[in-house]
Amino acid sequence: MIARIIPEQMVSRAAGLVVSGKPGARQLWFDTFALFIVAAVLVFIAWGSAEMTAPLSALNQSPVSLLPDHLPEYAMRTTLRMLIAVVVSLLFTLIYATLAAKSYKAGQILIPILDVLQSVPVLGYISFTVTGFIALFPGSMLGVECAAIFAIFTSQAWNMTFSLYQSLRTIPHDMEEAAFVFRLSAWQKFWKMELPFAMPGLIWNTMMSMSGGWFFVVASEAITVGNQHITLPGIGSYIALAIEQQNLAAIGYAIATMTVVILLYDQLLFRPLVAWSDKFSYELTAGQNAPHSWLLTLFTKSLLLQKIIVVPIGAILHWLANVRLLRVKRSDVQFFTPQEARLFNYLWYSALALMGLVAVHYIFAFFHTSIDLSDIRQVGFFALLTLIRVMLLIILASLVWVPLGVYIGLNPALTQLIQPLAQFLAAFPANLLFPLAVVCISHYSLNPNIWLSPLMILGTQWYILFNVIAGASAFPNDLKEAALNFRVKGWLWWRSVMLPGIFPYFITGAITASGGAWNASIVAEAVSWGNHSYTAAGLGSYIAKMTEAGDFAHIGLGVGLMSLIVVTINKFFWRPLYEVAARKLRFD
Repeated sequence: MIARIIPEQMVSRAAGLVVSGKPGARQLWFDTFALFIVAAVLVFIAWGSAEMTAPLSALNQSPVSLLPDHLPEYAMRTTLRMLIAVVVSLLFTLIYATLAAKSYKAGQILIPILDVLQSVPVLGYISFTVTGFIALFPGSMLGVECAAIFAIFTSQAWNMTFSLYQSLRTIPHDMEEAAFVFRLSAWQKFWKMELPFAMPGLIWNTMMSMSGGWFFVVASEAITVGNQHITLPGIGSYIALAIEQQNLAAIGYAIATMTVVILLYDQLLFRPLVAWSDKFSYELTAGQNAPHSWLLTLFTKSLLLQKIIVVPIGAILHWLANVRLLRVKRSDVQFFTPQEARLFNYLWYSALALMGLVAVHYIFAFFHTSIDLSDIRQVGFFALLTLIRVMLLIILASLVWVPLGVYIGLNPALTQLIQPLAQFLAAFPANLLFPLAVVCISHYSLNPNIWLSPLMILGTQWYILFNVIAGASAFPNDLKEAALNFRVKGWLWWRSVMLPGIFPYFITGAITASGGAWNASIVAEAVSWGNHSYTAAGLGSYIAKMTEAGDFAHIGLGVGLMSLIVVTINKFFWRPLYEVAARKLRFD
């Protein structure tokens, strides 16, 4: 089995160098419309950059208003923050995931660190970073903007990094052999084979990360840490103010605005990317219903845009991808004797142990004056309650979304119909359901410890759905045709064909959903609507309470325990499943 696109063609086609369409009566319209879209994007970025660098005093001069006339401006500012965050997340993913996947020893450090970073809640990052960012840009709104963008980044980057790491660990053996035959350097192999192979899953997870960022946009734009209250203009701060004032009409306006924004970035960003990534499907036969995008078609038919933007940029990317950097050495050359290799391993693991001891020392020094044993017992009990909620919710979400995700992913036409709806549901902030949750709990005298739990999974279950859709969409057509020819049906088809095929993608989604559910517990275990509030006993509500009080020692205790639990679960449960997927469940 070989990739549908041979290595030499991957970068050139990825860059869009294949120019289609001939000059004709409609060519002027194609060129004008395409250039108008590009110019609008550039103007949008320039306007947003000017707003971000305004003086900090502008926040007091123009406070957030619930008038719907301000929503278009708020929507654009929030969208720009999320776009910047997703670009930074992509750069972080390319560097971090590649290093972790390519170096075994680096992976021993980077992957546990990634588990910790994923487990730290957004409020935990905000609590310790706002002051630092403001100090970097005194008197400028840029410091607060950077804090908000960093908070959104922390809700996007880890999922994308896990996706690329999973793909790089499951590269088919025949692609490895093709790289050897073509004598590709490590640099060429990454850009011509490995990244294109990972592209479909990475784009779906980028889409999910972008949508998932909306879940935490309220916390990132309406920041409250102790006595410090900072509100940035945006949809998140608009929603926070609407909840505080119990303004149902404003919440309705926010939902309508979010719907428009999600549809726009679906049509202008993710639909073209999904259609473009279909070039890199790993299969022998082409799918019958390939995804398409009107914007990608427009840019392809615009000869002027191709000449002034696409062709020059594509030529540069093509040249960069063909530079013979990081040449692979012959495998039979030994750089170290066995004794030197053992000594290096001893030194390596000794350094890791020393770093661990230093970390424990500083952690103990931070906590010993403010934390006692009763605090630890209390937080441990809260963590157990949240752990039970997370486990049950992940199991239920998997039972629902795995079969539905496979059904959607195997039908490209249905995928294009469901994609905007799934993005909207994933982007829908759970905060907007707080009024309904509070009213129902109050009216029916329900137990908050039980009925607040579903709010934890609302924003994270979509990681499972999107990854399963990505896995089913990337499933090779020739394997599907083989199963059809051999009449493999029913449970045998699920057990022997589809579940093994999507298993690596499901594990990526489940890991991120699990970490996201822990993160979402801070929002979901303590809800309010005006003066009414309900709290479920758990680690999330504990961290939220301590963040509001500005108690950094207890914030650190809660965040540290949450990180320890997530890392332990990932190490002894999810990571072994990852290794199974990397060793056995790969298309060879």
